[in-house]
Amino acid sequence: MREPAWRTDFPVATGDERMVTRRQFSRFLLLTSLGMFVGNLWILVRSRFRRSAAYPELRVARVADVPVQGVKLFHYPGPDDPCLLIRTAEDTFVAYGQKCTHLSCAVLPKVAEGKLHCPCHEGWFAIDDGRVLQGPPPRPLPRVVLERRGEELFAVRIEGA
Repeated sequence: MREPAWRTDFPVATGDERMVTRRQFSRFLLLTSLGMFVGNLWILVRSRFRRSAAYPELRVARVADVPVQGVKLFHYPGPDDPCLLIRTAEDTFVAYGQKCTHLSCAVLPKVAEGKLHCPCHEGWFAIDDGRVLQGPPPRPLPRVVLERRGEELFAVRIEGA
C-alpha cells in the first residue's frame, strides 16, 4: 500500500503533535514581548500628546462660610472628585484633591497640626503646600487652584494631577 501524499508534506507523528519546540516557544515569547512593548509605547505616546483638559470654573464657597481653620468638602472638576477647602488663616485658603496619591484612600484634615492624614497606610501631607511628610504616598496631593472674587471662592484648575 502506498503512503498518502500529504504524509510526505507533513511528516508529524500523532504523538509529537502536542510537543512545543524551542523555536515555537521562542517565537511565542518574542511576539508576546513585542506586543507588550508596542502597547506600552502607545500608552506613552498618548500620555505625551494628550491635550490638557479645560477645567470648568466652579463656585466653591463664600468666604464667610468657612471659618479660620475650618474645612469644606466640595467636588471638582467632576462629581466623583472629592476635594478639601481649608482656611488656614484670615486671608489664606488652600484646596486639595481628597484622594491619597498612594492608593486613593480619603485624606482627612488635621488643621490644628497643619497636616492632612491618610489613615489607610499612615501617609501625611503638609496643609500649606500638599507635599508628602511621611508614609508611602509617592507624590504630593493635587492642588486645586482657587481664585477669590470679592467674597466668593472659585476653583479654576488642578495642578499636579
